Amino acid sequence: MKTSVKHMDYDKVMSLPRYKHKNPKKPNIFWRSLIRLLTVFGMMGTKFKYEAEGLDELKNEPCLILMNHSCFLDMQIAHRILFPKHFCIVCTSDAFVGMGGFMGWLMRAIGCFPTQKFVTDLGLISDMTYALKTLKTSILMYPEASYSFDGTCTALPRKMGVLLKKFDVPVIMIETFGAFSRNPLYNELQVRKSVPVSAKARCLFTREQVRTLSVKELSDGLDEAFGFDHFKWQAEQGIEINDDFRADGLERILYKCPHCGAEGHMEGRGIHLSCGKCGKKYELTPIGKLKALEGETEFPHIPDWFRWEREQVRQEIMDGTYLLDTDVQIGMLVDFQHIYMVGEGHLVHDLNGFTLTGCDGRLNYTQKPLSCYGLYADYYWYEIADTICIGNNEHLYYCFPKTATPVAKARLATEEMYKLYKSRKLPIKTEATV
Repeated sequence: MKTSVKHMDYDKVMSLPRYKHKNPKKPNIFWRSLIRLLTVFGMMGTKFKYEAEGLDELKNEPCLILMNHSCFLDMQIAHRILFPKHFCIVCTSDAFVGMGGFMGWLMRAIGCFPTQKFVTDLGLISDMTYALKTLKTSILMYPEASYSFDGTCTALPRKMGVLLKKFDVPVIMIETFGAFSRNPLYNELQVRKSVPVSAKARCLFTREQVRTLSVKELSDGLDEAFGFDHFKWQAEQGIEINDDFRADGLERILYKCPHCGAEGHMEGRGIHLSCGKCGKKYELTPIGKLKALEGETEFPHIPDWFRWEREQVRQEIMDGTYLLDTDVQIGMLVDFQHIYMVGEGHLVHDLNGFTLTGCDGRLNYTQKPLSCYGLYADYYWYEIADTICIGNNEHLYYCFPKTATPVAKARLATEEMYKLYKSRKLPIKTEATV
């Protein structure tokens, strides 16, 4: 899927008017029925089936619907399960780009309303409250805010329990199975068509539970509900993926060699992942396990390898040696017309956070470590390139590294740095304070 891209001078982009806020709309039965019909065609070949527990008694009242985020099928799965229940959809702002005129109107007519990923957005809370309390409609939300990298949960916002208390509505959980395995983000948009897709929907918290449980108990319940592991599920179900491209792009998440410790030399191609530095080579087996062709298999389970990389990044931060330093191509989002490519720049990420400079010295943006608990990083973003996105409610900067920079490491570093500063395990400098 592509987006609308336009090359424009940085100063002209900064002078453009920002998009005006619009309240969410409640989707009517016509649009809900049409989307439900389209999902039948869109999900052909997935062998989709689902289970639903405790939803019948909630069909006539607004709910907060939470769903794990795996691939492009997620929205269709939600409509298949929830129809004819009406609900609005918290949607990433970049999905609205290029959707002017009728398409923009249509996006809102089916219930979508935009927010910035990994940016403090008080307007989002206002929009969600409006949908629940004024429109009396449910809300579908992906609290991870980004597709899973390694088949496990992306970091959740730490104040979700507080949010549930504020909304005071039942909470529905939809968990998908097979959607990640069918189309993992790292695999360059290639679909493994043999993987069946299923889902389970259940009432996670009743309204009474939302009112009586503590914020910590609600947050712990969410963490447990999002404690999935898609590679583990695949192995337990014995689902074989025999496509000869199943390891393509795997270096996007497994960027560091556990044998020699080198970064940026891994390559996933065909059914193999190999290190160009030491020559160590692994096969991604049909059931999703890694197997060294020679010697020890350090991490047969992919999420364990990714967890090890997280620990390595955390240690770099503790040692004060962590550094991302790369030239980038810069895209900006300031309205819903285009992604504006404003030129070249330089991105640095260290213990002081992000610093982005460029556009002949006119751009100088900083983002401190405590500004957000996570980072929006993506692979082959709208078929442009891997990207690191930073910014605020006024404008987002999409940084496309011009070097072999693992954007997954930047995301891990952002998450770990935030936790270390927040827990005071790193001394908070004046420049690192929000």
